[in-house]
Amino acid sequence: MYPVFRMAKEIFVHRNAPPMGVNDVHVSRHICWPWDLDYWMELNNGRTLTLYDLGRIPMAKRLGLISALKENDWRLSVAGASVRYRRRVHVFDRLEIRSRVMGWDHRFFYLEQSMWKAGEATGNALYRSAASGPDGIVDPALVATAMGLDPVSPPLPKWTEEWISAESHRPWPPQK
Repeated sequence: MYPVFRMAKEIFVHRNAPPMGVNDVHVSRHICWPWDLDYWMELNNGRTLTLYDLGRIPMAKRLGLISALKENDWRLSVAGASVRYRRRVHVFDRLEIRSRVMGWDHRFFYLEQSMWKAGEATGNALYRSAASGPDGIVDPALVATAMGLDPVSPPLPKWTEEWISAESHRPWPPQK
């Protein structure tokens, strides 16, 4: 089940947070609850992605993206992700999620999120995300302008560009 109450808490906690820009970091704090655990009594990998949602949505609000989406009747979707899991997270561990938009290309926005426990990184995720309207994907430069940002993306890190390149060679639909 989606953590509706946790999302409401995040929206409430960050309701007066100042606006932020591209590459600024949104920080949110969470607890690993018993219902977040898997069979091995550690944070479930799928739930990790859900917890990252709890950082991305308030970040999007602070960036002005939520307002731009509503004003233009656009929707937002995750179009791809690469996730690293490096340290175990156990019940009642206190977590910090750091979220930032790194930039965009002609189709997608690229976001990075990381999860931290007691000052140590436990995981990291790279996402590509797209705004869409009735005619399909909306040019990210247009979305950036609607958000009050420069339509020209800051340079993406080399490792992100290499991931974008690798994804362009991945077959779709998947092979049978």
